[in-house]
Amino acid sequence: MKESGMSEINGLVQQIHAAPQQAVVVVAGAGSQAASWLLGVPGASRTLLEVLVPYGRWSMVDFLGHEPEQYVSADTARDMARAAYRRGLRLREDDSPILGLSCTATIATDRPKRGDHRCHIGVWDYAGFSGYDLVLDKGKRDRDGEEDVVSRLTLHALAHACGIEPQLPLGLTSVEHPQELRAEHADPVRRLLDGDADTVIIHPDGRSVPDAPGKVGALLPGSFNPLHLGHEELARVASEMLGREVVFELSVVNVDKPPLEENELHQRMQQFGGRGQLVLTRAETFRKKADAFPGATFVIGEDTAVRLVDPRYYGGSQEGMLRALAEMWALGCRFLVAGRYREGAFQTLGGVPVPEGFSHLFQEIPESRFRADISSTALRARV
Repeated sequence: MKESGMSEINGLVQQIHAAPQQAVVVVAGAGSQAASWLLGVPGASRTLLEVLVPYGRWSMVDFLGHEPEQYVSADTARDMARAAYRRGLRLREDDSPILGLSCTATIATDRPKRGDHRCHIGVWDYAGFSGYDLVLDKGKRDRDGEEDVVSRLTLHALAHACGIEPQLPLGLTSVEHPQELRAEHADPVRRLLDGDADTVIIHPDGRSVPDAPGKVGALLPGSFNPLHLGHEELARVASEMLGREVVFELSVVNVDKPPLEENELHQRMQQFGGRGQLVLTRAETFRKKADAFPGATFVIGEDTAVRLVDPRYYGGSQEGMLRALAEMWALGCRFLVAGRYREGAFQTLGGVPVPEGFSHLFQEIPESRFRADISSTALRARV
């Protein structure tokens, strides 16, 4: 490539590195030169969380979680960008905006191809999806030439997603016209139910934010069917003991029940209006909650603590239970346990058979600080 051309590319990459966005980049078939350009300019660590090249069939299946109907298509580029975005959310270490950038292409190779030479590029971010479809002018360039065009368009898409108006020449012929794609994401709650978001924070004023950055230090999980004064008092006492806000957590999926329907979920959400912050998740087990909220303290009842240390809830495996506790400990999670009135007596953490070596995971809320002999089950029975 001419030195002047590289100067234009390096200048655009410098602008990208100066932007706050961080990206997971995944390319297949072409676009690898764009990743090389990004890596070749100082400051790449500010932009790139990871670069992936899932060339093989099973590599792509593993990355997407399913086998695409077509490996080179707009739908596959969209799925790749979404998977890259979700991976970026797991990899980021601060509150930087996350982008998932994808390119899937079929270009000139060492054997003739019957179909079009084309590329599909996607960018998935907090607000929506954007991208480009381009059919190349077949036979006008060799493989390196087609790779250059695809990589320029990939870099163009990334720059635009970073809020930069790129002036980089794409080197298109008169018959090549990239088709621009753009779509806003659905309602955050709908995205959560569809599996496009891992969490949605519902603020007291009703605002909903999917996959919000930042850490949640303390959570009170429950089904909240219904939310009652015991939940609110427990959150207040736990907040005083921990010295931090306690956020209510509701999972839309359950280990032994069907997923919540959208109407039912909205009914439960409405209970929290003005009463506290609620986070919706797809984490039906505490092991998954720990992955979603490392370092968090979970505020639970004694009955939940009993289930946490019961091998029956780990497929009957004592080893599985111990491994889960050890992994949650390694993630910095802890449990603050409130007593519960059940089986004719007030049961406390002292009666929970915590395995040897794991007592540090659990802290008791004294009965003198909190006792509420009320349950959602009993309230539903009165209706």
